[in-house]
Order: sequence, then C-alpha cells, then structure tokens
Amino acid sequence: MSKKIEEVAKTLDREIKLMNVCGTHEMNIVKHGLRDLIPEHIKLIAGPGCPVCVTPAREINESIKLAHDGKIVTTFGDMYRVPGTSSSLLEAKTEGADVEVVYGISDSVEMAKDKPDREVVHAAVGFETTAPTTAAEIYRNPPENFSILSSHRIMPPIMEFLLSSEKTEIDGYICPGHVSTIIGSKPYEFLTEKFGVHQVIAGFEPLDILLSVLMLLQQIDEERKEVENEYERFVKPEGNQKAKQMIDKIFQPVDDIWRGFPTIPLSKLELKKKYEKYDARKKYKIEIEEEKEFAEGCRCGEVLRGLIVPPDCPLFLNKCKPDSPTGPCMVSAEGACNVWAKHGESTRL
Repeated sequence: MSKKIEEVAKTLDREIKLMNVCGTHEMNIVKHGLRDLIPEHIKLIAGPGCPVCVTPAREINESIKLAHDGKIVTTFGDMYRVPGTSSSLLEAKTEGADVEVVYGISDSVEMAKDKPDREVVHAAVGFETTAPTTAAEIYRNPPENFSILSSHRIMPPIMEFLLSSEKTEIDGYICPGHVSTIIGSKPYEFLTEKFGVHQVIAGFEPLDILLSVLMLLQQIDEERKEVENEYERFVKPEGNQKAKQMIDKIFQPVDDIWRGFPTIPLSKLELKKKYEKYDARKKYKIEIEEEKEFAEGCRCGEVLRGLIVPPDCPLFLNKCKPDSPTGPCMVSAEGACNVWAKHGESTRL
C-alpha cells in the first residue's frame, strides 16, 4: 500500500495536507507509525476528533458546581480528569463531592432509580456516536430525579469551520468512522460542494487508513472532488436511520463554543423543549461565567485546530504528562497529546 501511495505522491509536486477528525484514527496512525510509511510532503494532521478535549471548561465547571451542591454527578472515565478552569471532577471527588464513573448513561439512570432521594446528573459527552444512547434513555422517561448536562456535539459543523478558517489549510479529510456509522456519508457532501475538499470515510485498521490516504491522493491527482467511502462494510450512505431519528426526536442543534474554538453554528445538541425537565442547566438554573479555557502556556487549542503538533507545546511532557495532565488533549486516550506521549510519535507531520 505504501508503494502505491508513493507512486501517486510523486505526481503531486506540492505539500498535501490531510486531516483526520477522529481520535481513534490518530491513535492508530501514531501507534503503527503510519506517518513514516508515506512521503514527507504528504502531511497527516490531527484535528478535533476527541470529544472530551473539545468540551468547554464552562461545561466541566457546571458539573463540578452541581457535584459540590450535593448532586450525584456521573460521567465517563475520560471526562473524570479533564480540567475545567481550575479543577476537575476527580479533584471535586477528592474534596468530598459525589462523583461516579459509569460505563454508560443507563448506569446513571439505574442509580437514580435506586436512590430516589438523591438528584443524579449525567455529564453526557460525545459526538453523534454516543448521542443516540443518551436520546434513547431520555425517550424512555427516566425518573424525575435524573437529568443530563449535554455536551454532545456534531462533527460536520466543526469541519466546515476549519475549512472556513484562514489559518487551517486542508486538502482532504479522512472522515470519522464511528460518527459516519451513524450519520452516513451524505452529511459531508456539502463540504465538498462548498469548499471543493476531497473526502474519504475510513475504517480503523492500518490498511484502512493507508487506503484512505491513497484514495484521497488519487482524487487530488485526478482532480476529482467527492466523498468516497472506504469503510463500506459498516458505513452506508444514509447511515443508521433509527439512531438518527432518535437524535432528531430528542435533541435540537444549537450554536455553542467548542474548547479552542469560537461559537460554531448549530454544532451542539440540546434537549428539545418537550424534554427540558431532564436538562440540568435549566432544572438547576446553573450560571457559570465564561472563564479561561486553558492553563498558562497550554497550546491545546492549536493542537485541536491542526496548527501545531503536540511537541510544539512548551508544556508537552514537561508540566503536562499522561499521569499529570495540564491540558485536555493529554487526558483522553483519544487526545492527540496523550497519543503522542504514550506511543512516541516523531515530531514530523
């Protein structure tokens, strides 16, 4: 596969930048040394593919406040250590707050049923991949002492923002596999129509990723601009209709910021008015001021935009390490800094 990539790359006499927007793709690119198998002028760039990394500090601060106010706050393992402005849910727990790590939102609902005298709030995080499970639990009418803080975000709007940005240069997208199993290939088509970007939906095996790189280079060489689907064994053009219908039934897209980004139109999922009794922000009238997103010196925002690689940050493997993270990208297993730190990626893109 690498020889075929090299053959096509020889016909392209300029630097080509291909961005992945999936943390699992970046993990496998780094873990298997895929950047070292392609010509140097073909750049594989990591983008905002880690959901907990792009969750704003404000939303983490909301969870911490509720926990300190006596609510049981449940969350996933990755979210547990992500820093807010000055603390994390893990630190809140060490200070006596009731914070529980769960495997899924259904565990949180069961907790609410088992403890009817306590208020249980689930910090719901993730892209279109995890949103259907949250929607399904809300649709089943959980107990009144249960609510969620939605941090669910959707991928195409952030991909559009990056293409609109004057700072980020992208020739092609390696589109996210997990998200695409839900939304299908059609939601990406407007990006190619509007910006002329080349796109390939990729699976997760090393050969999947290398084949997607080859397909993108072939598109560029042949001056074709389209959305191709390398991951046909799981991704259909229409996606998972039932999952999409469940999301549409429960949620509505709203404008909001992403960590490291400004407000992105219609990029976050909020509960519809019919289900707002399960919206913890409205239920408890949480008010959190906009605060600093990153610690002094942290350049996670630029990492998430694909403007720099993790070693360009002065905190990388100095003050910021996997066992003592300063920035959000060092916390999650899907965060670029964590991936590069654990798997020893070279500094070459």
